[in-house]
Amino acid sequence: MKRIKPLWIIIIFSIVGVMLTGCGTKAPSWDSFEGALNEKSFPVPKEANSPDRTTTNVAMDYVRYTFPGIKEKDGVPEPYLEAIEAWGWQEQEGEETGTSRIFQKDKLIVHLTMHDDYFIVMVPKEKKVSIQGLVGE
Repeated sequence: MKRIKPLWIIIIFSIVGVMLTGCGTKAPSWDSFEGALNEKSFPVPKEANSPDRTTTNVAMDYVRYTFPGIKEKDGVPEPYLEAIEAWGWQEQEGEETGTSRIFQKDKLIVHLTMHDDYFIVMVPKEKKVSIQGLVGE
């Protein structure tokens, strides 16, 4: 009888372990989107988290979003591309380089880069008006 008790404990722990492992891995959801922090008209999944907005780069305003489940080698998932197009953005032909894509809407440009468990949305900063005035003269 004493030999059966350790067997039951092992079985129960095994079942609980399998349940926790199965529930812990969640595939990314592409059901709902909201505007990016740096460009409100560019969609990002609502499940994506952005712990910080980085603005120290002089050329780009970029935001890093954590989104467990995405993989750099897979590139931009098809449901995300469809949402980006549905929001009126067009991919720039010939501008894709593996995990990076460039999208345009009117005169706005957004760079999207995929990584393992996170992605980055980058928006080029506009040149100052005084600099543009000097260039045109």
